[in-house]
Amino acid sequence: MEQLAGKVAVVTGGASGIGRAVAHRLAREGMQLVLADIEEAPLQATERELADAGAAVTAKITDVTEPSSVEELRDHALARFGAVHLVHNNAGVGGGGGPMWMVPLADWHWTIGVNLFGVVHGIHTFVPLLVEQGEGHVVNTASIAGLISPAFMGPYNASKHAVVTISETLHKELATAGSPVGVSVLCPGFVRTNIAESGRNRPDWAPAAESGRAGAEVEGAVTRLVAGGIEPEQVADAVCEAVQTDTFYILTHADSEPAVALRMHDVLERRAPSNRPYR
Repeated sequence: MEQLAGKVAVVTGGASGIGRAVAHRLAREGMQLVLADIEEAPLQATERELADAGAAVTAKITDVTEPSSVEELRDHALARFGAVHLVHNNAGVGGGGGPMWMVPLADWHWTIGVNLFGVVHGIHTFVPLLVEQGEGHVVNTASIAGLISPAFMGPYNASKHAVVTISETLHKELATAGSPVGVSVLCPGFVRTNIAESGRNRPDWAPAAESGRAGAEVEGAVTRLVAGGIEPEQVADAVCEAVQTDTFYILTHADSEPAVALRMHDVLERRAPSNRPYR
């Protein structure tokens, strides 16, 4: 999709962080925007920002863990703009930290529900539309944690590895079907977002549990690394370029590539995973 002007983009998790930055970047390309998020006030604020800047934009409160909510998002987009061309399945949460045997099961269900099933629901709901119209692109937000396996991030790692593999599978399936619809998977390192505070959106059935010393240390380390990460706007530039050039893997941090290579060598050399901390 080299030409983006006048086309329609749906961005989940669009109220803040990477999603908000992507929305602003796509607006500069002349795209019409459909923003989705579970947080009403930030979503409305981002919608106003974009509208004030001259963008054609609409917003819809969406819970990506619920298929019906994502279907309502699709219907809202079609009612407002008549088509969808770019779908960025971006909504995500940080998940629980600490040794996996100590992570509450509710954290697993919540993290996988948002990070994985949010993408699954986006694919299930929007890809048939893109295939039927014979044009479009899907971007799924994974993480560098979808290509490596940092310790003490079990639920998050599992969800992001799954997003990488379903993106790879989707790409192969679309190619096999002869569809021109493109796919990209976004695997950023640490980015200055509020993902470390994603517990603010925990559902009632997954209340925050006492993290203990190990969990608190992990949370503290992640918070510091996120604060030292790159700006979301840099990621948005990479996403826009990938869509226009039909690039599959979007890697935003060159310093993450040795860690990915190390994991691949671990696999090919049949050795136990190298226990090196990422960054």
